[in-house]
Amino acid sequence: MFCFTKNKILLPVQLKKLGEHTYKCESRSLTDVYLQPFWNWLVLKTPIWMAPNLITLIGLIVNVVTTLVIIRYSPDANSEIPRWASFLCGFGLFVYQSLDAIDGKQARRTGSSSPLGELFDHGCDSVSTVFITLSACVSVKLGEYPSWMFLQSFFAVALFYFAHWQTYVSGTLRFGKFDVTETQLSIIFLHLMSAVFGTGIWDYEIPFLNVKLKFVLLLTTLAISIILAKSNVSVILTGGIGKNGSSVAGTSVLSPAIPLLLVVLPGYIIACKSTENIYETHPVLYIMAFGLVTAKITNKLVIAHMTKSPIEYVDSTLIGPAMLFLNQYFDSILPEYYVLCVCMAWTVIDLAVYSIFVCKEICDHLRVYLFYITTTTSTAKSGASFKITGTHSKNGSNNSSGLYQQFKYPSTFTSFIYPSKTKTK
Repeated sequence: MFCFTKNKILLPVQLKKLGEHTYKCESRSLTDVYLQPFWNWLVLKTPIWMAPNLITLIGLIVNVVTTLVIIRYSPDANSEIPRWASFLCGFGLFVYQSLDAIDGKQARRTGSSSPLGELFDHGCDSVSTVFITLSACVSVKLGEYPSWMFLQSFFAVALFYFAHWQTYVSGTLRFGKFDVTETQLSIIFLHLMSAVFGTGIWDYEIPFLNVKLKFVLLLTTLAISIILAKSNVSVILTGGIGKNGSSVAGTSVLSPAIPLLLVVLPGYIIACKSTENIYETHPVLYIMAFGLVTAKITNKLVIAHMTKSPIEYVDSTLIGPAMLFLNQYFDSILPEYYVLCVCMAWTVIDLAVYSIFVCKEICDHLRVYLFYITTTTSTAKSGASFKITGTHSKNGSNNSSGLYQQFKYPSTFTSFIYPSKTKTK
């Protein structure tokens, strides 16, 4: 539970099942098929020595940094931001989307696919979801409606959790017709609108309706979110693939609800009970802190699915929200803003340490490198040609596009995280 005191986060049986894990995905995306040619072209332009996880990490960093730029100008999500910053944020999201789409293709291209890559990809996605959501809220100045911003933000991170919840139940990650790619494209368009017309465009009142454009956008987003949530819930309530309709781990299909409730309910209660209006005063920081808490429990849910193990209900990341709760319980003996900053720092450190330790343990077990490609794959040794596949999914698991690339590996690599006891031969 507490990654700072536990010798090993993952049990030997979990690592064994992780090595046996097979990725299953179904996609009905409306736009992926049109973006596949671009993604196929992009992966062929990617250096052959670049590890898939490194591609994923670069995309995440670009997304986080460009989002922090607009947050710098509008920490309350209700201030004007420079048009260039909106454009930069939209471009950063496009870069993230593109790199996230080709990391799986690069893994197959280099023969370096592994369960670690899937986990690392989902882990980065859980963090990026928080920043993508915040960037959209800031870009349309949704801070004008704090309650709606709270609902929209928590709904977004909960939807990502729901997607992996149904995966934990059904064993298959499912994407609908309007899902991740379509949402990202919509937010990119939103940033471009702010870049061209300024953020004031979202305050435009629609004739006859007498409502602001941002409010119509908000209602549309919530409607789509409800539809997506309903789809995931229907899969969950239908029953899992485990014994007697249980999850992949043989546990109750409702068990993942507990960790999520332990984040959402305190987040709502603390915001409502604050005597200093901590959420209304610092909405971006507040949502970022609780969003990263959700990212941590989502990562643990992904691991539970991949290792077919029960999900832990209590986690060290909840210490952050507990600080805010206890401070309020004792009549705010410390300024809530300072406690929120400490909560944010704890959440970031806890998530980072947990991620590093988990990656290290998996690297040791699978005898693979995290950010560098080893020279052990048969594909690399033979110098075989690579064929990009997939016209209907990001990871290239479906129909062939008929593109080929010849390659050879560099002779040596140095790893950031490497097997501590047994070296890869």
